[in-house]
Amino acid sequence: MIEKKDACDFAAGLVEKAIKAGASAADAAIVATRSSEVEVRDGELEDVSRSEGRKYALRVFDGQRMASVSGADLDGNAQSEIIARALAMAREAPEDPYAGLAPQDMLMTGDAPDVDIDDGIEPDPEALKERALAAEAAALAVEGVTQSTGSSATAAGRMIAIATSHGFVGGYSSSSHNIYAGALAADDAGKERDSHWHGTRHLEDLESAEEIGRIAGERAVARLNPTKPKAGRMPVLFDPKVANTLLGHLAGAIDASAVARRTSFLKDMLGERVFAEGVDIIDDPLRPRGVASHPFDGEGLPVARVAMVEDGILKSWFASSTAARQLGIRPTGHAKRGISGSPGAGPSNFVMQPGARSREELLGAFPQALLVTELIGHGTNLVTGDYSRGAAGFLVENGEIGRPVSEITIASNLKDMFATLEPGNDLELRRGTESPTLLVPEMTVAAG
Repeated sequence: MIEKKDACDFAAGLVEKAIKAGASAADAAIVATRSSEVEVRDGELEDVSRSEGRKYALRVFDGQRMASVSGADLDGNAQSEIIARALAMAREAPEDPYAGLAPQDMLMTGDAPDVDIDDGIEPDPEALKERALAAEAAALAVEGVTQSTGSSATAAGRMIAIATSHGFVGGYSSSSHNIYAGALAADDAGKERDSHWHGTRHLEDLESAEEIGRIAGERAVARLNPTKPKAGRMPVLFDPKVANTLLGHLAGAIDASAVARRTSFLKDMLGERVFAEGVDIIDDPLRPRGVASHPFDGEGLPVARVAMVEDGILKSWFASSTAARQLGIRPTGHAKRGISGSPGAGPSNFVMQPGARSREELLGAFPQALLVTELIGHGTNLVTGDYSRGAAGFLVENGEIGRPVSEITIASNLKDMFATLEPGNDLELRRGTESPTLLVPEMTVAAG
């Protein structure tokens, strides 16, 4: 994989060539990746794959006109051709009064902070195979599990470098390690499947393959012989496995580009109460070893730990420079750069902070409730906030988790859900977007 210095030099060189060719401004990104994966089923190798690649993106400006191109050929002649094509496209594009690079006075200066997201460990196919087999064996050892639906282990690395024509050049590398296990359980009433997964930046932080497999197997067995609750209004608890999806909807609703288009149900809520008192939601791109950590954003701006929601009040948008100009604000350092188009914006380590009550106290808060452990489909409208998802989980009676339920639908409106939800104190930091158990006091539950 390309070294950091070489990646930075390439991105800076591409920008320099674009300016010499006539661009009024430009930025470029190069992304290099490597990945190895081993998949097993029934104790045998099913697939072994290895990939490496390098791609770059170039954005050029002709005044307020902009065009972006991407490529994979790093040859000098290919660069010249793609620059010429980009400039020709920009000169034909309509003017955009909001187009442009990030404000120069906001660019990150000095050394990038060390977020410790690269352990430098290259993938070892034999070690990956052993992890995948161990996870599968542990799942099959759970009583009631009749079949593996496959297990896998992966190791990957990524290098990204960004350069702009107004003074920023920077790059960083990251690593990732993952284990997955799937299991099928069966009894006289039928079959159910479930899975478990864990991913980390450092191999030493990865949950053991045996633990991954055991949990996958236990989850599948627990779902056997499901029933359906009586339709109506009832409290719903979101298990941490799925509670983070509500934060995903929040992130989409506070994306400044959606707010500028007036397509977010929270478009007029900045500075207003969206959640109950005591609810805090933090975005922290600088968390050491965080799954979504990074030292600077996709436009070269510094990043920082930000309270997006503080004591229930919405405090900030996720705003790239373009969207920020539309709203008349400064960019927030949440830009995300891909290999095509202009930077968007979104969260990093986006976390609902723990509440006061334990998971057990939330489970026992009502005589009867529904604990959701799986969500199905995409029935969420971020323009109106209407929410309707297929779901599966368990009935909760007097605080005790009882029979599994499946093929149901839960529905409400995200505004109402956000305003009334209560987080438990069982937060675990395992993913980029994370939440403890969440209790929504009332939702509509119906047969799917």
